[in-house]
Amino acid sequence: MHLPRLFVRQRIGLGVNRYDVRAANPDGSEGELLAFAQQKRFAMREQVTFWADDSRSRPVFSFRARQVMDVRAQHDVYDEHGRVLGTFGKRFGASLLRSTWSLTAPGLAATGTERSLPIALLRRVLDSVPFAYHFDFAEDGGGGVVMSSDRQRSIRDRYDVSVPDPRIDFRLAASVAVALDALQER
Repeated sequence: MHLPRLFVRQRIGLGVNRYDVRAANPDGSEGELLAFAQQKRFAMREQVTFWADDSRSRPVFSFRARQVMDVRAQHDVYDEHGRVLGTFGKRFGASLLRSTWSLTAPGLAATGTERSLPIALLRRVLDSVPFAYHFDFAEDGGGGVVMSSDRQRSIRDRYDVSVPDPRIDFRLAASVAVALDALQER
């Protein structure tokens, strides 16, 4: 299930991170709600479930860390039937200067890095300032950009996610966008 563009918006919540995932309308505005996500902060093993809506009556996909409390943990993204759609994870050593993530999907391996080295360095020094930052995921081996996530400046975190590569399921793209917000600073 591929979508070329979607939006992820954080909701304000105490003790939990909550996110709306919305499709993009043809005019570029936010469209229908695709999923609602909730993540408990300070969990031993990172897991985020995406629900059909905020009533949380029907799970539609999720991601879960393979390891417990590991800054290099790989995360598997599952569909509603428990099948793996793809994997992502932070590359800890490569992230010392500029945050770097890996992304795999059927027939695809990509690496995502912060677009701007100066912003990456400023974020490390001024960690309380909410910088807008952007990630581009390029296919390993010199391929083009397969996904990008642009953090918009706003009170609540908002991400504009572009997915030009049809090999990336929108559920994998939404999971990575939420992880870039919820797990980035770990």
